[in-house]
Amino acid sequence: MLNSEIEHPTSDILKIAIVGPESTGKSTMSAYLAKHYNTVWVPEFARGYCEKLTAPPTWQDEINMFYGQLALESELLPKASKILICDTTFITVKIWSDYTFGKSPQEVLDELPRRPYDLYLLLNIDLPWEEDPLRDFPHMRAHFMDVWYKELHALNAPYVLISGTGTERYNSAVAAIDEFLIRPSKFPT
Repeated sequence: MLNSEIEHPTSDILKIAIVGPESTGKSTMSAYLAKHYNTVWVPEFARGYCEKLTAPPTWQDEINMFYGQLALESELLPKASKILICDTTFITVKIWSDYTFGKSPQEVLDELPRRPYDLYLLLNIDLPWEEDPLRDFPHMRAHFMDVWYKELHALNAPYVLISGTGTERYNSAVAAIDEFLIRPSKFPT
C-alpha cells in the first residue's frame, strides 16, 4: 500500500497519458496539449531524477522514480482543469526494470491495476531520433514500441496510436482526445 500522501484522490479530472518509446515527442506533445486544453501537465519525474545520477539507475532508483512520478501526479492533479496531461506514467518504470533487471518492482505491479488512465496516446516511432544524454536505445525503438503495445493490451487500456509529424501529429492527438470526450465508450481496450 502506498503512503497516504500519494494515494489517488477521487476526482472528476480525466487523466490522459502520453506514452511511447524514447524520442517520440512525449514532452513536447504534453506541453502542447496542456496549452490547447488550458490545463496543467505532469512532467516525467525520471528525467530530472536521472539527470542527477552519476551512474546507471539501480533497482532502488527505479522504485524512487515510481514513487516520485505518483507524487508529482498527485501534486498537480488539483491544479488541472477537466483534463490532466501526463508525460508518460509509472509504466515506464516497469518497462525499464523488466528490460534492465529482468523483473519489475512489486510496488509497480501492485499499483498498475489501481491507477488506470482514462486514455493513453501512444506516440509512434515515426519521428527522427534526437540525441539526448538520457536516451539509450536508438536502435531498439521498434522493440520498445512492441513492449508498449503489450503493456497497454495487458492493462486493457483505451489507447490511440498517434502518428505523423508536426501539425499532423498534434491535430491527431487533439482529435483523439476530443473524440474521447464526446464518446469515451467508443475507444477500444
